[in-house]
Amino acid sequence: MLVLIALLKILSAADLPAIDAAMAESVAGWNAGDVQRFMQIYSDDADTSFVQGEGLVRGKAAMTARYRAKYDFADPAKRGSLTIERLDYRPLGPGYALYIGRYTLRYPDGHSASGPTSLVLHQEAGGWKIIADHSS
Repeated sequence: MLVLIALLKILSAADLPAIDAAMAESVAGWNAGDVQRFMQIYSDDADTSFVQGEGLVRGKAAMTARYRAKYDFADPAKRGSLTIERLDYRPLGPGYALYIGRYTLRYPDGHSASGPTSLVLHQEAGGWKIIADHSS
């Protein structure tokens, strides 16, 4: 059993570069002002969830609407520049991973917003996709 667990961790650790690439593409979408590109990393599954201070949002369409309402993607000064620093990564089993990071939004006027994010990703036909996001 321990050999199987060790093997799963080794195989799943090999997925980290693909997850990092998917995260980088999402961040690039944000910084380009392209909400659809930013949201490509989220699963289309109806149960995909986003939890933040205001509560739970379920489904990619509702999540996209929330981002559009909260951030002006056409105006970099209102949207801010996004970075995400990976703090931890843990394989959860074949095709699943936990990604813990710190997001930071920096605005041209000098202020910033930052907080932790915990993401559960699932390997789908289209690549690694977020199925659960908890950011605060």
